[in-house]
Amino acid sequence: MNAAKTPLFVVKVGTNVITESNGFLNIGVLKELVTQIAELKKKGVNIILVSSGAMAAGRALLPQTDKTENVVKRQMLAAVGQAALMKEYSELFQHHGYLCAQVLTTKADFRTRQHYLNMQNCFTALLKDNVVPIVNENDVVSVEELMFTDNDELAGLISSLMDAEKLIILTSVDGVYDGPIGSGKVLTTIEPQSKLWKKHLQAGTSQFGKGGMHTKCAIAEKLAATGIAVHIVNGARSNVLLEIAAEKPIGTFFRPTKKASHLKRWVAHAEGLEKGKVTVNACAADILASTQVVSLLPVGITNIEGDFVAGDIIQICREDGVKIGLGKAQYDSEKAVAVIGKKGEKALIHYNYLYLL
Repeated sequence: MNAAKTPLFVVKVGTNVITESNGFLNIGVLKELVTQIAELKKKGVNIILVSSGAMAAGRALLPQTDKTENVVKRQMLAAVGQAALMKEYSELFQHHGYLCAQVLTTKADFRTRQHYLNMQNCFTALLKDNVVPIVNENDVVSVEELMFTDNDELAGLISSLMDAEKLIILTSVDGVYDGPIGSGKVLTTIEPQSKLWKKHLQAGTSQFGKGGMHTKCAIAEKLAATGIAVHIVNGARSNVLLEIAAEKPIGTFFRPTKKASHLKRWVAHAEGLEKGKVTVNACAADILASTQVVSLLPVGITNIEGDFVAGDIIQICREDGVKIGLGKAQYDSEKAVAVIGKKGEKALIHYNYLYLL
């Protein structure tokens, strides 16, 4: 199977979808999910599954005490539970004649372009051999400052990395509502550049997971802006993946724009991995905000912070401190400081490596 010519869906399943009310794994839901994935693969669709649930699996196996610190408890549950979770997935996929592979990652694995490409090569090889990659954050070794917001963020990075056709986020509700759940209606389509979803969402997280609908929508908006369709749907709905593959209008659909390049997508999802910051004057900020194809020149820069080298991601801010973009530096911070405010100098960030928020 040639992965490059095969449609690819990234499916993210949240903790609340695959757990019981007591926090333990719901094997029935896992079985239904795997059955749908197997059916899609038979129809010629490649799947990467981003699955929470390691700690839920760990809860069923590891006695808990209130004396255990939260970070340590998380590591213990993940360490024990990840093996149990993969055992369940492995047996279920084998029933359908497929192999699955465990891929544990941390945010640091996306920090450099080389790490990014290494990860891409790994997934490409697995898909070429018809293996289902199952991805989760490596909670055992992740450090707080480099942890993903949640697996929604990880799923977004994987979707961008692999240029997926769709990201399907399976959650415990029917989609994004225009009011309180139960009384509001599901927003069926979010158009590009629309901020409609922000007017209706309240902050909050799921019972056992780390994420919330605001995180899901922010990631969906960013992906759609780089050309990847996103569906936020109820994972408990029967045949939900097959219905989305058949283009049935369920849940909330973030309509994508024109495909961005691999480099642009890498930069777009590098937030939190910046090595430095540049501040631009009002004129430069206005030019960057226009529809023109422009690069960031030293003449518009008023301040540089951090120690970065060529190839590092840096943040772009206005003089009032508001972040307006990200980009890959073409040279180091020492040279950038030397040419700050000067005309006729090489762009610090070329347009091909510039992503504006």
